[in-house]
Amino acid sequence: MAAAHLVKEKLITVLLSDYVQEHWKEDEFFAYQFLNGVHPTLIRRCKTLPKNFPVTDDMISIPDGSNLSQELKQGNIYMCDYKNLDGMPANIIQGVQQYLMAPLVLFHKRPNDKLMPIAIQLKQTPAEDNPIFLPSDSTYDWLTAKIFVRSADFTEHQLNAHLLRTHLLAEAFSVSLLRNLPMVHPIYKLLIPHTRYTLQINELARQRLIGPTGVLTMFTASGGDSLMKIVAKSLSSITYSSLCLPDDIAARDMQDVPNFYYRDDGLQLWNIIFKYVQGVIQFYYKSDDEVRRDSELQTWIGDIFEHGFLSQPQTGIPQSFTTVSELIKFATMVMFTSSCQHAALNTGQYDYGGWMPNTPATLQRPPPTKKGTTSEATMLQTLPVINVTAQGMATVWLLSRQSSDFVSLGQYSEDHFTENTPRQLQKDFKVELDMLSIAINNRNKGLEIPYTYLDPNNVENSVAI
Repeated sequence: MAAAHLVKEKLITVLLSDYVQEHWKEDEFFAYQFLNGVHPTLIRRCKTLPKNFPVTDDMISIPDGSNLSQELKQGNIYMCDYKNLDGMPANIIQGVQQYLMAPLVLFHKRPNDKLMPIAIQLKQTPAEDNPIFLPSDSTYDWLTAKIFVRSADFTEHQLNAHLLRTHLLAEAFSVSLLRNLPMVHPIYKLLIPHTRYTLQINELARQRLIGPTGVLTMFTASGGDSLMKIVAKSLSSITYSSLCLPDDIAARDMQDVPNFYYRDDGLQLWNIIFKYVQGVIQFYYKSDDEVRRDSELQTWIGDIFEHGFLSQPQTGIPQSFTTVSELIKFATMVMFTSSCQHAALNTGQYDYGGWMPNTPATLQRPPPTKKGTTSEATMLQTLPVINVTAQGMATVWLLSRQSSDFVSLGQYSEDHFTENTPRQLQKDFKVELDMLSIAINNRNKGLEIPYTYLDPNNVENSVAI
């Protein structure tokens, strides 16, 4: 069970959710979650501050006599920008107005390679009543700002990174596969294990999570009118490169950030999947011309482009395949999204959200408009009430559970391939995954917080929960 991920601290083994309860106020742990928590896909290196985030050198205290301008040039500054949530009206829950911000957060990589938050602006437009909060502010000013960021992160993670970019995309891939490719087609055989339960779980999600009486609709700040608006706005920002992990890491300039285990494990998984997919596809397609002439294959990708990406060419999603290499990359992305990416974004939800103040699904007081106006009492009044909290905790607990018939990545109980070569490639694939699992477990022995979500043994073959 995901909630049973263990943390080593002072030779005492504790549940990760308990560790979060103990450390959630700490700046170092706050920053750590943007690399190795359940939403590691937003943070990016920042070389130039956006005009709407006017942080100046004199605001920021940088160790060792450096300043913000120098650190920007040296590549030691990182940022999360929740502009996707700007202008979205917050929900009304049980008659009480809720609040949803669209913050900007700045981080600095310290000489000890730890990331630390250095500035938070809770709304997108600079203004006198939208102060830039700093670690040097009062304890509750800074903590309240971080709570508003974590609440915004809950929304951006659930609706964009998790729901849209894994569940709904996996559904588009699955439906097109089932609708356009016969069971004897090599791409059908390659990808069908990675569609298991996806349509069923998404139908349940439409009823119980995002439907009119669903938990996300009724009990989160982004529920009500905003839920589908946020998903629609998120869809307009999807690019093919952002779905391909090596391209996404490069685009965010995150290749050399220390202690970024999502990247380290994810890239190894991407490469192992790519090698397997390449072997299978090159066995069946000996030339680019064979790809171009496969009408069923072209219908499959055309259907995905039309219904999954609304025929938007700016996404970069292929409208047709012209080369073997294009097909290999796309099939790798489909397989990675449906297994590894979903595991990274789903499995740890109770670990990090089980202690509600670390990831509040909604907040019921507006953010401070002036420094020095917060206290422990105002912070507690800002957090959601007990029954709303219970709904959120129950939901993330359920979503994080490993099902009783869990099938890990690389396990193929049905023999779709009949030829010896693809069957051997499947066996080689599983061997490489097992070796990676051993390496990840060995690395985790030396970590205070083990990163387990992309251990192949913990990655389900499909979006099944």
